[in-house]
Amino acid sequence: MIKKQLLLCLAICVMGVSFAANAGERITIFAAASLTNAIQEIAAEYEKEKAVKVQTSFAASSTLAKQIEQGAPADIYMSADTKWMSYLQEKGLIDAGSKTNLLGNHLVLIVPKGKVFKVEMDKNFNFGNAFNGRLCTGETESVPVGIYAKQALKNLGWWDAVKMRLVGTQDVRAALVFVERGECAAGIVYETDARVSAKVETIALFPDASHEPVIYPLALVKGASAQAAGFYHYMKSDKAKAVFTRYGFSRI
Repeated sequence: MIKKQLLLCLAICVMGVSFAANAGERITIFAAASLTNAIQEIAAEYEKEKAVKVQTSFAASSTLAKQIEQGAPADIYMSADTKWMSYLQEKGLIDAGSKTNLLGNHLVLIVPKGKVFKVEMDKNFNFGNAFNGRLCTGETESVPVGIYAKQALKNLGWWDAVKMRLVGTQDVRAALVFVERGECAAGIVYETDARVSAKVETIALFPDASHEPVIYPLALVKGASAQAAGFYHYMKSDKAKAVFTRYGFSRI
């Protein structure tokens, strides 16, 4: 009898330890701010299927890359451009074999709801005179959306007319908020960001040829947890891609 009780206690203890271990399993993904809604939904679905917690951190790709460089505990990194992914690869901080270009996006011009103005995506159009006030986008030297925006504005010959009115933000979602509040008369963001806000209107789509392709690479960070590979592969699955597509991202 005593032996049976001891065995039962041992079994309960083992189960408790196993449950605690599963409950403590955590995957951390660092992802570009524009991926916020889609990845939160994908992570929530993955957590339902697996005994693991997915911790997310969203910011500008540049900010996240610098944090990883400084030792932040990330398992997976997904950038809004190839530049910052290459930056980490050159420093030996990602698993190069896992790097894959997963998604694409488009660049759009937005305005606060009801504040539409006429614009033509043409070099002969006087963009500087088309609106009054500030133009918001990401920091043009480091934040991917700002880098793409500067390329597009220069390509269209509009840069010199608006560069002194430009407000560079910490990430694309910050630029979106400024336009939502009316603090900026216009903004350059990704098409997917414009779609998640009911407070802005898209008035033009920048020609893809006016800037480098908007590409979202995905990779495992060196030293990633054993559980991270599972979520990494899930991110590439048809189930996850269906979520990305619903939010407006294109598949590569």
